[in-house]
Amino acid sequence: MRPSALLYAERMNLRQLEALVAVVDAGTFTDAALALGMSQASVSRAIAALESSLGARLLLRTTRQVSLTATGARVLPIARRVLAEATVLRQAVVSLPELRIGYAWAALGKHTRRLQKAWAAAHPDVPLMFVQSGTATAGLGEGLADVSVLRRPLDDSRFETALIGTESRYAAVATDNALARRRAVRMADLARYTVALDSRTGTTTRSLWPAGSAPASTRETHGVDEWLTLIAAGQAVGVTSEATANQNPRPGVAYRAVRDAPRIPVRLAWWRDDPPFGLTELVALARAAYQGT
Repeated sequence: MRPSALLYAERMNLRQLEALVAVVDAGTFTDAALALGMSQASVSRAIAALESSLGARLLLRTTRQVSLTATGARVLPIARRVLAEATVLRQAVVSLPELRIGYAWAALGKHTRRLQKAWAAAHPDVPLMFVQSGTATAGLGEGLADVSVLRRPLDDSRFETALIGTESRYAAVATDNALARRRAVRMADLARYTVALDSRTGTTTRSLWPAGSAPASTRETHGVDEWLTLIAAGQAVGVTSEATANQNPRPGVAYRAVRDAPRIPVRLAWWRDDPPFGLTELVALARAAYQGT
């Protein structure tokens, strides 16, 4: 861009371009002022300033009508394009077509629908969308989600978290395993088998068992589908959250409550320097869902 063009761009502003388009579309300064919610004098000053910054007359004024000069006719379509692009820019920043909540294994389990309904009642124009992502931040760090559901500690100063509830732990065993005939199991019952772990996104580690009673054998998996496939085949057992049991039924897999395992804290996480739309209300609604209120 030439230096003179840069100078012109610095001097003019969107309000001046809006005034030009409004005067041309309305046909008079008076009607343009009404359309813009400005005084007629303000519209006149905006046009004069635009003409001064461009160094050319854009409008011919008579007592009866306003018409474009040859230069004005060339400037008008450009002004319309600039205003259209400015509108798109505003919408990209201001509008929020949806609020995306990421999760790795399960959303909020049985509380998911309750949260969705409560949010829809409060914000019918902003859908709450749940997206699955098998990353440590459940899609938050990758830009796939605006908020994420986490059941593991997040030691990253870029993110802020809020506790919304806790969940029981459930064992997952093959339906032909003897443990499937019980209503509940204990951690020691599971230690006799190979235990499937997902060190990246899962909630179970060997430290979940008391010292000296950890499983003799573990097997690493990558995501809930691989974990469930291994368990259904009878090649391992697993321990997971109540939400997984609720949200991921699988033929060949039985879920049973674990009596002596600590509960799992459930948190929402977001970018510390860029909290999403409706965050405070979302956290409150999620907590209410877990509390059953």
